[in-house]
Amino acid sequence: MIKKETVLELINNKIEEVAEPFFLVDMKISGSNKIMVELDHEERKITIDDCIQFSRAIEHNLDREVEDFELEVSSAGMSNPFKVHKQYVKHIGGNVKVLLKNGKAFEAKLTDVSANGVTLEYKTKEIVEGKKKKEEILHKEEYAFDEINQVKLVITFK
Repeated sequence: MIKKETVLELINNKIEEVAEPFFLVDMKISGSNKIMVELDHEERKITIDDCIQFSRAIEHNLDREVEDFELEVSSAGMSNPFKVHKQYVKHIGGNVKVLLKNGKAFEAKLTDVSANGVTLEYKTKEIVEGKKKKEEILHKEEYAFDEINQVKLVITFK
């Protein structure tokens, strides 16, 4: 079986070689030697050419004569939940869907990320004392990562 450390080293070497702020989101190797790599970039979207570069860097340094494998290199995907800290940082200022471990779900703006959690802003309509109509109230709350089940980017078309 192909070792995870070997593939990680090849990915990290390629990241250093291209001198761009790519980062690894996830990497798995199945029992049948299917290698699945998810990448992202701190400043832009991952292109097909990026995936090809990383695929070649891995494939050309593994020997199919010694051990056969299947390789899939892809972007992290905009509709997938965030998996690593750098994805949160990349999307500061963006709108996200949040699902907390207590079951609460809401959309919010990701305003800050720390080592321990995130700061989110969202609005609710609430009754304000002395007013007849509900008013929009802005909430700014911090959530620790251990309170969060998942966070996904909200995709909007304008």
